[in-house]
Amino acid sequence: MNLSDIRAHFPILRREVHGRPLVYLDNAATTQKPQAVMDALVDYYGGYNSNVHRGVHQLSQEATDAFEKVRLQLQAHVNAAHSHEIIFTKGTTDSLNLVAHGFRSMLSKGDEILVTQLEHHSNLVPWQMLAQHSGATLKYVSMDGQGALNMEDFHAQLTAKTKILAFNHISNALGTINPVKAMAAAAHALGAVVVVDGAQALPHSAIDVQDLDVDFYAGSAHKMYGPTGIGLLYGKTSWLEKLPPYQGGGEMIAEVAMEKSSYAGLPHKFEAGTPNIAGVIGWGAAIQWMHSVGMDQIEAHEHELLQYGTALLEAIPGVKIYGKAPKKAAVLSFNVAGLHPYDVGTLLDQMGIAVRTGQHCTQPIMDEFGIPGTIRASLAAYTSKEDLDALARALEKAIALLS
Repeated sequence: MNLSDIRAHFPILRREVHGRPLVYLDNAATTQKPQAVMDALVDYYGGYNSNVHRGVHQLSQEATDAFEKVRLQLQAHVNAAHSHEIIFTKGTTDSLNLVAHGFRSMLSKGDEILVTQLEHHSNLVPWQMLAQHSGATLKYVSMDGQGALNMEDFHAQLTAKTKILAFNHISNALGTINPVKAMAAAAHALGAVVVVDGAQALPHSAIDVQDLDVDFYAGSAHKMYGPTGIGLLYGKTSWLEKLPPYQGGGEMIAEVAMEKSSYAGLPHKFEAGTPNIAGVIGWGAAIQWMHSVGMDQIEAHEHELLQYGTALLEAIPGVKIYGKAPKKAAVLSFNVAGLHPYDVGTLLDQMGIAVRTGQHCTQPIMDEFGIPGTIRASLAAYTSKEDLDALARALEKAIALLS
């Protein structure tokens, strides 16, 4: 990887914040966009703006071709068996809600839904709602003091009553990488459906849903250098055919009469209404950019940064890192003894350092650690060691000012 060349693709990295060069370390919340993504959006709106799938005119055909090309790109990106197994949604949250809503008629009292203590609220609240609606019982797998799942507890909680196992591939708050393939195999052996929140995994490493053998896998474009407001749900054909439509309207129908309607086949059954066409096309440019760099190269670069940043932070007196699982992605979640994370984050911002502070939509994790939240520095393909050096210098200054 030539990091200077990579960073040159991101115009925002050349701006200043509060008179300081921007150091952007909030990538788990959203990544910045390469120029190719912005060019794709402008090209669509300025060159062939039209609705998709419905028109016989040239612009509609061009838009449809560009739109459906991205479905094929995503199929290849996650190694789905069929392109119709890629459903476009508003994002990871929308994808997970689609699945949870679909199971409302399939669960009943006595059934169990198993989640984990590591979940983002978007992969916890929908299952709470499903349990309340269906009468099923919601259970969870605990984590250990390092922020890794307690696998002994996992096997104890997973039973023949478990109908759905839902968990994240990578924790957005701690960076913990969960053993997806092993967990999926254990769940399938007992007849459970496996739903994985892949929002934090898709930007960082190559994903193979067939090898992982998951039933559903969700993600968002904006976490992987693409636009906001667009995401994917991968689902095995057999399960997508069983699930009822999530929304009704145009595009998802086959025949409509005043009395009743019949529904279109996959993937359109779950894509009611005019989609985020520009967002999808921009996502295609982001995927192309990621593969031009190389997923293996991105993963190796971020792993090196994680080790470097961990050593830097641990050398600063009073800093405690949360999340030290044996397998971990590029997230540095930490606090400073005696200081509130919000206060530290505010001072870091004044020095041009963009980090996230708070609970990161993972309140159960913070409650387990007995803390109000953390300061989170999350890394990306364009992050440099110089960025982490700047974080460490700014953090030392912030500590001196607040102590």
